[in-house]
Amino acid sequence: MTTSRWTKEQLKLAFYLYCQLPFGKLDMRTPEVIRLAKLIGRTPGAVAMKLSNFASLDPAIIGTGRKGLDGASNLDREVWEEFHADWEKLTVECELLRQNLDADRSTVDEADEQLVPEDFSGETRKIITEQRIKQNFFRRAVLSSYRGRCCMSGLSESRLLIASHIVPWSKDKANRLNPSNGLCLSAIHDRAFDKGLLTLTDDFKIVVSEELKRKKEPFVIEVLLPLEGRVIDLPERFMPSVEFISRHRADLFVDNQTK
Repeated sequence: MTTSRWTKEQLKLAFYLYCQLPFGKLDMRTPEVIRLAKLIGRTPGAVAMKLSNFASLDPAIIGTGRKGLDGASNLDREVWEEFHADWEKLTVECELLRQNLDADRSTVDEADEQLVPEDFSGETRKIITEQRIKQNFFRRAVLSSYRGRCCMSGLSESRLLIASHIVPWSKDKANRLNPSNGLCLSAIHDRAFDKGLLTLTDDFKIVVSEELKRKKEPFVIEVLLPLEGRVIDLPERFMPSVEFISRHRADLFVDNQTK
């Protein structure tokens, strides 16, 4: 195992992993930590310490009284800033770098692979692969930050959870993969949020649209209307951006579109 200084590529891979692990799993016993350590020639303890260094830079961590491990280097900070400046580029770069180091790693689900026509090759297949890398990263980063639970309902069945964009994918390319542009929502809450039937205040309280309030359906009355004024369960990391929430309210919330 190397004891030399961390290279920038190693730090990028460590931060890439940091984004996708729950805060409580930044530990030398976590299988993903052990695997990354083996790939980059460092001890699991060293990787866990580096993840904790990144946690010390995370406003969502220190803002709640927790803290990571002091001693983050200037290069750690540089990697942090680079990711926040260009999530898409660095996500793809890190996944491909990791794949080059780990022959057993695959980002493509076999079921998804069946959906790709056999004659898709070259640039088309590259685009599809990169799209999946991005979607997989965003989902893992958002769900791990919210501890694998819908922030409105508390649902923890992963097959029913969506990494929902606050500002839609199509409206803000720079923040498509920014975990602070994400909420962990159940499929039904994701749909309601995406269609502007639900939104949030700047202090993270749920707002139910007047359109829904007029509905007399039992499901709406029993499941959606009680959400009004409730504070969402906040994430361990990557707090939802107030700027993005304000944009959702202004651009998507149906009550504001009818005024």
